[in-house]
Amino acid sequence: MADTWAGEFYCVKCKEKRETEGEVVVSESGRRMAKGTCPVCGTKLNRILGKA
Repeated sequence: MADTWAGEFYCVKCKEKRETEGEVVVSESGRRMAKGTCPVCGTKLNRILGKA
């Protein structure tokens, strides 16, 4: 079950919000996170979505 999430991520390298799509994963602490890549610089992006 590869769940995806599309929305705004903050890129710390560009220092701007970027619209992209990422894969939803569950962290070790039980929080849902979306992981994607910046369309401009290629840096990995993370966004915490909430508890699973």
